[in-house]
Amino acid sequence: MPVFIAAIALGLSGCSGITRLYFAPTGKLYRDPAADGMKYEVIKFRSEDGVELTGMFFPSGTPPLGTVVHMHGNAENMTSHYQYSAWLAGEGFNVFVFDYRGYGASGGKAELDGAVRDAVSALKQVRKIPTVDPARIIVFGQSLGGALASAAIAESGLPVPAALVLEGTFSSYKGVGAAVMRRKWWSWPFSWLSLLLVKEEHSPLKAIAKINCPKLFIHSEKDPIVPYGEGRRLYDAAPQPKEFWPVPYGHTDAFYGQRETYGPRLLAYLKSVLPSLPPVSAGH
Repeated sequence: MPVFIAAIALGLSGCSGITRLYFAPTGKLYRDPAADGMKYEVIKFRSEDGVELTGMFFPSGTPPLGTVVHMHGNAENMTSHYQYSAWLAGEGFNVFVFDYRGYGASGGKAELDGAVRDAVSALKQVRKIPTVDPARIIVFGQSLGGALASAAIAESGLPVPAALVLEGTFSSYKGVGAAVMRRKWWSWPFSWLSLLLVKEEHSPLKAIAKINCPKLFIHSEKDPIVPYGEGRRLYDAAPQPKEFWPVPYGHTDAFYGQRETYGPRLLAYLKSVLPSLPPVSAGH
């Protein structure tokens, strides 16, 4: 038994432990948006340390109300996540979703410091797209993507977005690491090791306390992946203005399986927090 505990402790320590607990990338193409009749552009760009990243840009069919930067969760890649956000392109918003290093067609290997750099680089890249108004950028982070988004906004020195939407996001790498270990019978007795050994680099809790734009937190009371308490702690640490929407079930499902209910609410929220559009000039 001591040898088994030592092996788990070694696996959790350092960057490699963080990677195994929090990153589950694949290179598989799950779905091409073109199969859904969606127009998009593949965008290649580089992270701050030179790693090549890949994103998809879904343009609004009308003059955009704003641009949503979607930072997806920890599993698979953007080709299985874009459906959570790309529907907004049909509602008047540009949408930019991208893969962190080690995911999909992006280069490099998945790890926390690099993923935060990738998130910062995506926030810079989206500002280079001609139809994007930097004052009307909304960041949408799901699960791990919400933690990366919060760190990127708080640590980059870039202007804060017009709004930050976090769905199913945790407050602590230690806490959610322990929750992950409790899901397996063989690691459940050692879940306390996460609290002891996992470091809180790029802490979501510390980051959110520094972000003063309007913030929307969404979390299921029965989330099977990230405990509801994690989402509430993150919300409690955030400064105003902020809102919290509890949803009845699922992990990051509000805008997929429950979109009929929460999609219209999200649209109303975004329109309420975005700055007023400039008046249209005569003759345009």
